[in-house]
Amino acid sequence: MEKTINITLKVWRQKDARSKGAFETYSLKDISTESSFLEMLDILNEQLINEGKEPVVFDHDCREGICGMCSLYINGHPHGPDEDVTTCQLHMRKFKDGETITIEPWRSTAFPVIRDLIVDRTAFDKIMQAGGFVSVNTGGVPDANSIPISKVDADEAMDSASCIGCGACVAACKNASAMLFVSAKVSQLALLPQGKVEAARRAKAMVAKMDELGFGNCTNTAACEAECPKNVSISNIARLNREFLKAKLKD
Repeated sequence: MEKTINITLKVWRQKDARSKGAFETYSLKDISTESSFLEMLDILNEQLINEGKEPVVFDHDCREGICGMCSLYINGHPHGPDEDVTTCQLHMRKFKDGETITIEPWRSTAFPVIRDLIVDRTAFDKIMQAGGFVSVNTGGVPDANSIPISKVDADEAMDSASCIGCGACVAACKNASAMLFVSAKVSQLALLPQGKVEAARRAKAMVAKMDELGFGNCTNTAACEAECPKNVSISNIARLNREFLKAKLKD
């Protein structure tokens, strides 16, 4: 028999970045514990629409843990209390009957609120545009063994590339630092031969853009690593620091 729970939601509502926001409280009954968190929000919005009220605006796309758009701060944790999952992969079985669930948007000056639970994360796009790419022409698809790369380096590069840019690291950090995101994007290229050509320019440009956009400094609390849904390691931050220092020394 399907188990259901009754819950109370405290949801942040805010018209736009310039408006003052506030929590609003809603009650939901008979929510299946097998439903996902976003499905629960769909049920809430259906209830609000039927009552003639404005639905809660939240972000989503793939609902498969791939795109990172489902960026919700739930009960004090980015993406909620479960580990190694995005919000869309969080299920209601992680919550208890009668529990109050607090839902907020990411909190960062660099991520202004668009409406309710959606924030503007184009700051990450601007950081990527500053240097998170390879412009060298590598031609067509090469043979797998034509550019030998050690398995250790290949594995580390792939682990770094698993970052989906959701912003959970920024939301988890007390300083709203984007160092885990930036370091992962620098690492995935710094470890590969194709990324060596622009290595110095990349590190300096991405760090400069990160600072310009208002992200905070890293103080190594490792909250970003603990809350990252893709388990991106803070060892990438050490690599970013090394890449940045090498670039400065070349100057």
